Amino acid sequence: MSLRTPDLLFTAIAPAIWGSTYIVTTQYLPNFSPMTVAMLRALPAGLLLVMIVRQIPTGIWWMRIFILGALNISLFWSLLFISVYRLPGGVAATVGAVQPLMVVFISAALLGSPIRLMAVLGAICGTAGVALLVLTPNAALDPVGVAAGLAGAVSMAFGTVLTRKWQPPVPLL
Repeated sequence: MSLRTPDLLFTAIAPAIWGSTYIVTTQYLPNFSPMTVAMLRALPAGLLLVMIVRQIPTGIWWMRIFILGALNISLFWSLLFISVYRLPGGVAATVGAVQPLMVVFISAALLGSPIRLMAVLGAICGTAGVALLVLTPNAALDPVGVAAGLAGAVSMAFGTVLTRKWQPPVPLL
C-alpha cells in the first residue's frame, strides 16, 4: 500500500457520505420535518469543528460567520431536504448538481474570476453524469421541490464563493 492510498480512501469517503443524503432521506427519514433532518445532519459536525478549532470569532467575523452559516448550512440543508422530501432522490441529486456551475458564474461576479470554458464544461458534465447515474424514466418533477433544490444550490454556491472571498481566519480543515 503506497502512502497515497490512505489519502485516496479518505477522499472517497466524502462523496460517499454526501451521496447518502438522498437515499437516507427519501427511504429512512420520511416522518421527520426537513428542518429537523437538516439540524440532525449539520449539528454533530458543527459541534465537532467547534471542539477542534476552539477559536471565538471577533469583530466583523460574527456577521460573516452568521452569513456563511446561513448560506452553507441552515438555508442550504433546509432547502435540500425540502427538495429531497418532494422529489425522487435522483431528481433532487440532479437539481443540486448544478451548484458547481453556479459557483463559476457567481465567482466571476463577486471575485472577478474568469469564466473558463473547461470549468463550465466540467460543471455541465458533472451535472449530466449525476443525471445519467440516478435519474429513472418515471422521475416526477414537483415545482416546489425543484425550486427548493435550485435555491439550495444557489445558497451553497454563494456561501462557497463568499468563503473564498472572505478567507476565514481559522484553518479550513
